[in-house]
Amino acid sequence: MSFHRRPLLGSGGQPATVMTELSRDIYRVGSAVLDLILPPQCLKCDVIVESSGALCLPCWREINFTSPPWCHACGLVLEFDPGADGLCAACAGHLPIFERARSVFAYDKNSRALVLAFKNRDRTDIAPAYARWLARVGTDLLSDADIIVPVPLHWSRLYWRRFNQAALLATALGNEAGVEVIPDLLVRRRRTLSLGSMSPSRRRRTLKGVFAVRQSYGERVKGRRVLLVDDVLTTGATVQGCARSLLQAGAGAVDVLTLARVMRPLPSHA
Repeated sequence: MSFHRRPLLGSGGQPATVMTELSRDIYRVGSAVLDLILPPQCLKCDVIVESSGALCLPCWREINFTSPPWCHACGLVLEFDPGADGLCAACAGHLPIFERARSVFAYDKNSRALVLAFKNRDRTDIAPAYARWLARVGTDLLSDADIIVPVPLHWSRLYWRRFNQAALLATALGNEAGVEVIPDLLVRRRRTLSLGSMSPSRRRRTLKGVFAVRQSYGERVKGRRVLLVDDVLTTGATVQGCARSLLQAGAGAVDVLTLARVMRPLPSHA
């Protein structure tokens, strides 16, 4: 039988935005006690592991974690090092509206279970572990960030799902890195069809005008560098739409950090 633990919550049942030192100490003690009662399990296959929020060695070897060299703009992993500000062919031809994007691992058959367990199986307890991974791959982005903002869900989808996985990641990341999080800064004006089977061009058309900065937060965006957080980067249409809304509201710059990303095939040299 598999047992899973829920994250600590702040006031009103919502995840705390930024932990105080005391709350971090309480969290560590509580986690240690839970480790004695419920031994930590591999995030992917549920076998017993040494520490919470870890993968067993076989599962770790299956995950295609990203690392340099990568495109400075979109974070696509490249075959050769193009230099500190080097770009992939797609970004060299047309830069994205955000400045930099980074992801923890490639979204493929081996990593899909990690994403879907969190997204569709209510494994909200995984968020702190994923936040540590995000913090490691996004060190440079976090050091520049003024605020962290999640990609929003439409209210109707949030009602049925009961949580926004991007908001959970953003909140846990803020706790990990000590950066301010505004979970509801962006709003999704209308519900869209599932984007999974759409072409990139149709995704862009579908998402046009969907995202906006909530009016009550307008002044808190101006001139600030925003780190946008989501679970999966596919074509980039969603984060581009969010970034455009943030920049139109006066944000100084937008970076993107996701748990996973679909890797475009690299050009063949055959």
